[in-house]
Amino acid sequence: MNAFISSFVLYTIFLLLLCIHLWCPITANNMQQNETDRLALIAFKDGITHDPLGMLSSWNDSLHFCRWSGVHCSRRHVHRVTQLNLFSYGLVGSLSPHIGNLTFLRTIILQNSFHGKLSSEINGLFRLQVLLLSNNYFEGKVPTNLTYCSELKVLNLTDNKLDGKIPEELGSLSKLKYLGSSRNNLTGKIPASLGNLSSLTLLSAGYNNLEGSIPEELGRTILYFIHLGFNRLTGTIPSSMYNLSNMRYFLLIDNQLEGSLSQDMGVAFPHLRLLSLLGNRLTGHVPVSLSNASMLEHIFLHNNSFTGPVPPNLGRLQNLLVISMAQNQLGSSKGDDLNFIDSLANCTKLRVIQFHQNFLKGHLVSTIANFSTHISRINLGFNQIHGTIPSGIENLVNLTYIPKFG
Repeated sequence: MNAFISSFVLYTIFLLLLCIHLWCPITANNMQQNETDRLALIAFKDGITHDPLGMLSSWNDSLHFCRWSGVHCSRRHVHRVTQLNLFSYGLVGSLSPHIGNLTFLRTIILQNSFHGKLSSEINGLFRLQVLLLSNNYFEGKVPTNLTYCSELKVLNLTDNKLDGKIPEELGSLSKLKYLGSSRNNLTGKIPASLGNLSSLTLLSAGYNNLEGSIPEELGRTILYFIHLGFNRLTGTIPSSMYNLSNMRYFLLIDNQLEGSLSQDMGVAFPHLRLLSLLGNRLTGHVPVSLSNASMLEHIFLHNNSFTGPVPPNLGRLQNLLVISMAQNQLGSSKGDDLNFIDSLANCTKLRVIQFHQNFLKGHLVSTIANFSTHISRINLGFNQIHGTIPSGIENLVNLTYIPKFG
């Protein structure tokens, strides 16, 4: 009996030791890994000079670092930091190069007031998928070695003080879906290599000093959002862009683009919601096919050199909120250029109509009084319009601006 008990005890001890060996995370190797992540976070905190909300007050030895504010650890890889989320905490400081030691990081969100240069050590984060560094004061060049972060899907550097060129090397990030670099001091051309990003759905590089033409290669992506406004881009809108059938937001505002729009634009972009091409040098007719883009809400084509009649079928755009084609050369020699107003009266959500400073001729149609009560602004001034403001316009209770016609 005693032999049986002894054997049972020994077997139980064996099972216990086996379980500890297989499951216990506190091995020497894990202890070292835990210490690496903890020390990297402490070094990160040391780079913070101002913490107005006290968000890092929990970053001390009274709590395990996996429970510190903004820190998330893996369940699979015990005590390894996978996410650093410090969104809009008002933190001021520099980005510690020790962040490169957090090799299990998949997400970094640091939208605060960080300054200095972007740490080149980020290139060691080969698991990184999301890098959000927008709304900071980072300066210097965009690191070319970001390409070592081969799993990167989201890269947002918007609203910093970065300068230099958009690196050609970013075209090798084959999994990249979102690329944001607006509101910096970037110069040079838009890299043609971005056309290699077959998963790219969003490209935002507005409010920089970019120049040159828009690369034809962008037509190989699957973009649904493109914002290249407020730059110095020249040339024409590449024909390949009209291959982007998922396009919803098309913004090329305030550049020096020339040429005409594809007359099939509305067919090519059936899901379009926002079309903003104001402040360029575009010519030709406004595409009649825009009425096929039934989801259109905003049309901004003012301050260009469009000619010819206003498309007569815009009333098919039942979601239209704002239409502005002011400061062009729209009109014809026939003197009946205002028929489009009859159609626009069918747009029951319409709030703003702007067609001032064109060459529109004709008698002001009475249907202007039939607009939806949502309408707040009608500007047809500085044209060649005659007649009187029709009765019933007083029923447009939200109308706050209507200039004299002429």
